[in-house]
Amino acid sequence: MEQYGILTPKPPPQPRINGARVFGVRPGRPFLFRIPATGDLPMAFAAKGLPAGLALDEKTGCITGVIENEGEHAVTLAARNAAGAAERPLKIVVGGRIALTPPMGWNSWNCWAESVDEAQVRAAADAMVSTGLARHGWTYINIDDCWQGKRVPPGYALQGKERFPDMKALAGYVHGLGLKLGIYSTPWKTSYAGYPGGSADTDDGRVLEKRNSFGAVAFHRVDAREWAEWGIDYLKYDWNPIDAEHARAMAGALKQSGRDIVYSLSNGAALAGAGGWAEIANAWRTGGDLNDSWESVSGIGFDQDKWKAFAGPGHWNDPDMLVVGLVGWGPALHPTRLTPSEQYAHVSLWCLLAAPLLVGCDLSRLDEFTLGLLSNDEVLEVNQDPLGRQAGRASKDGAGEVWAKEMADGSRAVGLFNRDDREPRAVTVRFADLGLRGKCRVRDLWRQKDLGVFADNFEATVLVHGVVLVRVFPQEQA
Repeated sequence: MEQYGILTPKPPPQPRINGARVFGVRPGRPFLFRIPATGDLPMAFAAKGLPAGLALDEKTGCITGVIENEGEHAVTLAARNAAGAAERPLKIVVGGRIALTPPMGWNSWNCWAESVDEAQVRAAADAMVSTGLARHGWTYINIDDCWQGKRVPPGYALQGKERFPDMKALAGYVHGLGLKLGIYSTPWKTSYAGYPGGSADTDDGRVLEKRNSFGAVAFHRVDAREWAEWGIDYLKYDWNPIDAEHARAMAGALKQSGRDIVYSLSNGAALAGAGGWAEIANAWRTGGDLNDSWESVSGIGFDQDKWKAFAGPGHWNDPDMLVVGLVGWGPALHPTRLTPSEQYAHVSLWCLLAAPLLVGCDLSRLDEFTLGLLSNDEVLEVNQDPLGRQAGRASKDGAGEVWAKEMADGSRAVGLFNRDDREPRAVTVRFADLGLRGKCRVRDLWRQKDLGVFADNFEATVLVHGVVLVRVFPQEQA
């Protein structure tokens, strides 16, 4: 069966600034943004228009500090090396919302699962930098279940187990690389893997918490304060069925913690409550756990159209983590069972869906094909578009499907998918289905190559379980 090879071109030596064009932070909260830029090293960075309270490290491109007052700031990022220079705007929004574009990062579960330890987390952070992924906007290093130890006085906040002896030091190490650290918890007494959760059986009067509906003392406030003290930046809060009571309780605790912590609900939010999830959290799981089979990826991925109205800046539908690279749910790993064509379809669809992009493979053993999947800036730009629209199904013809996403510049990102199990097929996108008329310029995003100007429609031959991902620019942009 014919398969796609490595499609992503190598970045040129000249600087190119990538990643999000908008960044949200709450007033008075610690600010950390690493300018993602490709090109030959060494590279020097600059930023014009930084608001009071922020400072840039010109060598690393890390912007840090605190902004005290609400407002919007138009910043111009710049990067320079021996081969040239580049500039790009960044809008910093200081207000009540964070995660204005979908989070991008790594999660420990799909590779290490219950065997996760601090050394593996540090290795993932190191690899995020050494592989160059951080230069494309990948930011979060998230520890999933199995880090949890005991609650200890006087505050009774949950502490790391022996394999995580100093969470604050770990966060400091990750922040020192310009990255961010995430963590896992649950309102249950124990997690899915049997580790201590966010509630416990105790009547200790020193614990100023209320009992929750699970019949135990809820420690969401003391835990949130502890995570903020450590420097945690992301929380995966995991239980099923997700309910508004416990989701809101933790949301309030995180907002009162003094630190911006992206809040992700797992592992199966009800569609009927989607409007509420969008008010409570930054992301919520829209289905069950994903595995590295086409049945799983296609079954969940192509079932997301019904959720599209609820996605937007600060709140994202989450169809689960990417299953590319070396996975295995720990400790023995294997190459993903998805074919190369299926992997392109997987990443393309998740980008179109404006989904959080959390890769779950062993980053320290990243092969060239997987690196190409995760480092195509024109593809990632579809995910990080500041308009924040989720793609929907524009048309369906048998096994051929077209999914389209409106972009901030008026163009459309379009995926032409072939769900046929046996043979390639021609898939056509009609520009009228995209809300466009007449002639349009079409660009292949994986190959980063213009395909020409077309009238009324565009057709491509798509491999089995594959995709052709394009961007369609209306005539005035052609």
